Amino acid sequence: MPRYKLTIEYDGTAFMGWQWQDHGPSVQGSLQRAAAELNGSPVDVIGAGRTDSGVHALGQVAHVDLDKDLRTDTVRDALNQHLKPDLIAVLDCEEVGEDFHARFSATKRHYIYRMLDRRPPLTLDKGKVWRIPQKLDAEAMHAAAQRLVGQHDFSTFRDAQCQADSPIKTLDTISVRRVADEVELTCSALSFLHRQVRSITGSLVEVGRGKWTESDLVQALKVRDRAACGPVAPASGLYLERVDYPGQ
Repeated sequence: MPRYKLTIEYDGTAFMGWQWQDHGPSVQGSLQRAAAELNGSPVDVIGAGRTDSGVHALGQVAHVDLDKDLRTDTVRDALNQHLKPDLIAVLDCEEVGEDFHARFSATKRHYIYRMLDRRPPLTLDKGKVWRIPQKLDAEAMHAAAQRLVGQHDFSTFRDAQCQADSPIKTLDTISVRRVADEVELTCSALSFLHRQVRSITGSLVEVGRGKWTESDLVQALKVRDRAACGPVAPASGLYLERVDYPGQ
């Protein structure tokens, strides 16, 4: 039974999130239906991580075991055909060993959060960025963000429904930069708490607006209290950029 590694892009707007659920459409559910059509019987599609409702992916990774030994381009193209009309695309398919696991073999996850700081409403980017109707100080946001790098108790930036065993995580990198009217936050870590990136982004926007100082952000981290978190950024601006594995 061959195992296939899938690299997947999707628009999360119409989905309840990655994880299959019985009360709404999910990315995993659509992929499992497509894979069942290809395989001729039900199969599980295991993802590298869950994304929330409305969150997008440029490079989500999953694996699936099929009963058929097929060429990787055949698997990719057949899945894409069965996925229509959902806004999900299998970008790449690679045959891997049975010891590969999309979630547990991952060594790092990378996220991007997009913000557009302009007064006019969104048109082409509606549902794809967070519109903020005032200019942000991206340099101040970047400087403050560096205080979050390393291992910390991120309880302040952890959703109340988070199921992680510990609030202690190691943030490897975080960066904020401006590109024209867009402000882009990127961050990388082995794993993240539930809504950690959106919580951090919302608090950094308070810095960018001049409502918080760098010291305010540090103090919010230190108190380890969810009530100290700034407004949580909406899902629409968040993208799972890619997932790294040994050898990359």
